[in-house]
Order: sequence, then C-alpha cells, then structure tokens
Amino acid sequence: MTILNRCVPFQRDVNGITIAGAIGGSGQPLLLLHGYPQTHAMWHAIAPKLTEQFTVIAADLRGYGDSAKPADDPDHTPYSKRAMAADMVNLMTQFGFTRFFVVGHDRGARVTHRMCLDYPDRVVRAAVLDIVPTHYMYLTADREFATAYYHWFFLIQPAPLPETLIGADPDFWLRSKLAHWGRTPTAFTEEAVAEYLRCFRNPATIAASCADYRAAATIDLEHDEVDVRARRKVDCPLLVLWGAQGFVGRKYNVLEVWRQYASDVQGHSVPGGHFLPEEAPAETLAAVQAFLS
Repeated sequence: MTILNRCVPFQRDVNGITIAGAIGGSGQPLLLLHGYPQTHAMWHAIAPKLTEQFTVIAADLRGYGDSAKPADDPDHTPYSKRAMAADMVNLMTQFGFTRFFVVGHDRGARVTHRMCLDYPDRVVRAAVLDIVPTHYMYLTADREFATAYYHWFFLIQPAPLPETLIGADPDFWLRSKLAHWGRTPTAFTEEAVAEYLRCFRNPATIAASCADYRAAATIDLEHDEVDVRARRKVDCPLLVLWGAQGFVGRKYNVLEVWRQYASDVQGHSVPGGHFLPEEAPAETLAAVQAFLS
C-alpha cells in the first residue's frame, strides 16, 4: 500500500526477500529510505513534488512496512545496515539504476551511511536526516543521550522482553514515539498514522525492528570500527539536515561530527523536531532539491 501521490506500489524479490515500496516520476533516480517506527509513507508530503524532477523510489526497509521480515540470527546479521544497504542497492539495480541519489531519515539514514561506505561507486550524492553516526553516538553516550534515546537500550534487550511489552499495546507505543520525538503535533496526517499503525501492529514488524536496533549495538558497530580504523569516510557529497527543536541538534555539533566520517559535508537545521519530512516538508524539500540539483 502507498499513500504517495504520483507513485505506484511495487514488490520486488531482492536478496531472497520481498522489498515493497512505491515508484513514480521521471528523471535521475532518487531512493528515499524511512525511519523507525514508520514506513515509506513518511515521504507523502514531499515525494509527489520530487517526482516532478526525479524518478522516486520510496522503499520499506527489510523488517518494516510491507517488506519481508526474515528471521534474525544470534549475530543479527540479517538486520545489519550492511544487509539493508545491499537490499536497496540491488533494488535499484533491478529498476535499471547503476548510480543514484539517496535520502534517508533516522534508521534509513543509518542505512544510507553504510551504503555510501560499501557502495561508493553507486551513490552519487546522499542526504541524512536528523542523525549523527551510530558509532559516534555510542562512543560518546552519557546520561543525557541515554535519557533521550532510552529506546536504543530498551529495544536491544534480549527477546522476547521488548517484543512482549510493545506488543501489548503497539498503538500506544507508536503514537508515543511520534509525540516524544516530534515537535509539531499537526504534522502527522490521519492517513499516514493509520498506515504506520497498520504495519506496526504486525508482531513480525515489532520483532524485526528490535532486531534492527540489536544489530546497531553489535554487528553494525563492528563494521563501523573497521572503517574508522581504516580511516574510510563517505566520499560523495553529503547533505545533513536536523530538526532545530530536536535532540540531535541540541546535543551535537552536527556538521563537525559528520566531518569526522565524511569528506564533503554541508547542511543546516530546519524547523521542528525529529520528523523533518512531515514537520518541515517545505524546508526539507527545498534543501534536498537544491543539493541534488
């Protein structure tokens, strides 16, 4: 299902699993990747305008939306950002795109970061929305971070603890995350929230999303350490946006941090909190269009 105007739903077999999403428009290819606890529907306010300039592919990450939820393993390899990035690169290949732009928010931005490192020949330009690198956040974790990002430490607890507690009332959990991280209550349309809830009520989605966070605290950090030790950085031009009233901009010198991990960084804040494409669609759209043009 999609609520993106000017886009049509798709399902593709990629790396042995199904990846779902929506595609529309014409022009240079642009991959859009969502965050937690949402789906590709989070781009509904800006994707239609982007289709006027780009071929837009908005995909559900594995474990989310209508994409497959493969079983996890003890090392959390199936939900590593490396596996998720490989899904998306292969998806773009299936659509006939060898080189493309990518914009990721939240978890999708972490997949974008890994994609830029693992596939530097495929990503022309990239944008990451309201994050600093996972490696840096864990490396500098303190009480303020743990208080604001308590869910990072809750979701990584062994199964079935977080799955059981969230599954008792998934609607409450999802709505509380939107309210906690956002600063613009009117940003979330009823249609979009209904779509998020439809997907998140699936116990397999809850389990997969926990696996995503467990991977971030284990195998993803191992991959990141290899890159840091090798002094490997994102080489393509990188746009970094963050919410002016959100935690990331308050806690970190965002551009300074990203320049430790990427060679060519630019960016700025936009109004609102964490959910940039819904809280500040006009400003987010303008920044992305200017950067990709």
